[in-house]
Amino acid sequence: MVILKQPEEIERIRASNVIVAEILKELKKAVKPGITTRELDKLAEDLSRKKKVKPAFKGYMGYPFSLCTSVNEEVVHGLPSERVLVEGDIISLDFGVLQQGYYGDAAITVPVGKISERAAELLKVTEQSLEEAIAEARPGNRLGDIAFAVQSRVEAAGFSVVRDFVGHGIGKGLHEDPQIPNFGVRGRGMELKVGMVLAIEPMVNAGTYRVRMKRDDWTVVTDDADLSAHFEHSVAITERGPVVLSKLQ
Repeated sequence: MVILKQPEEIERIRASNVIVAEILKELKKAVKPGITTRELDKLAEDLSRKKKVKPAFKGYMGYPFSLCTSVNEEVVHGLPSERVLVEGDIISLDFGVLQQGYYGDAAITVPVGKISERAAELLKVTEQSLEEAIAEARPGNRLGDIAFAVQSRVEAAGFSVVRDFVGHGIGKGLHEDPQIPNFGVRGRGMELKVGMVLAIEPMVNAGTYRVRMKRDDWTVVTDDADLSAHFEHSVAITERGPVVLSKLQ
């Protein structure tokens, strides 16, 4: 069931997402060769404590950390560890918080030092596909319009969209209806309505769209060990159009 939010609820979701954006900004600054993914997780937790919010992921369905750190071929849900980032890596940072009963959720993919032209193009296209998807989040449009925007931008660049994981609604629950795939047909699917809040999150692979789970039962990797990128924003559908809640003003 899709839960339509009142304006005051959207403002609470925005407040949570602004904190997510602030913490992701600090995490992005910290990404450099030599840092470990566990150190990034500790920073996310320390910043959450400082801002007096609860990390949304820690303990969620048993997840043991505050931050998802997915490096290179890791698509989503990468577990922080003693892995040291090196020049040329890319790392996806997926983070959320819970504040006053409402969730925020966003993700970015960050270069570690100087990266290859192909990796840089993957990051650029993935972020562009998110922007184009957000532009479709308008009353009267369909979920398929969001999905088609991602898929068409990604595949035109020669990359592929992950099928096995999708975006979602967000509010009092971290994952609410509807599910938001990153592939689809324009004009199909649920009609978008004022009051929906959607976490739109393209997951884009440089090679095949196929993915598999590592033995840790959390980390999802590309089936061909090629690179993957992930960007996410929480977006409210309003009478004026889409409003990105997880963006710093």
